[in-house]
Amino acid sequence: MGARGRMRASLPLVFILLAGCSSDIYVRGGVTDGDTFHLAPIALTDTDPVLQSWVAYSLARSACQLEIGGENPARNSSFACETLARGILADAWAEQRAEEPGIGDRYLDALVKVRDAGFLDAYTAYFFERDGWQVPDDVDIDSFAVWRRQHLRRHRARTRIIGYWAYRQGGRATHTQNAR
Repeated sequence: MGARGRMRASLPLVFILLAGCSSDIYVRGGVTDGDTFHLAPIALTDTDPVLQSWVAYSLARSACQLEIGGENPARNSSFACETLARGILADAWAEQRAEEPGIGDRYLDALVKVRDAGFLDAYTAYFFERDGWQVPDDVDIDSFAVWRRQHLRRHRARTRIIGYWAYRQGGRATHTQNAR
């Protein structure tokens, strides 16, 4: 089983573990912080295909951040995690569309198109790259740029996280609660 398969297999367990977490949200320097990812309650009740696709992305990304580890997983970011999560997002949306052929979402439809064209890694690097990411040398940004000009005119990349990071009960006293 590949990395994507292992991640998919672990998502139900992650979902169960995250669903029972407290709802305290902490910020440091205006950025959500924490060592535990909490799934938003709406994810448990709203069956909207777009929302559920973003739930899959949120869980995949947060699980990957937790695998990286460290004192504050909320701040972890890597090319591999983002590419994996975007791939799971595209897969989830494609599955949702297969179940309900009449649905559409401009961003998610475009992401599936990117994936199907074989440019998901270049797309991720182009639109989401951060300092410290290690993008493999074989990621073909130049070919993607040519393809992008033809197939993604006026495209706006999106990220929608269905949940939030916080510290476990009894977390660090130096953090303040964010009233959202």
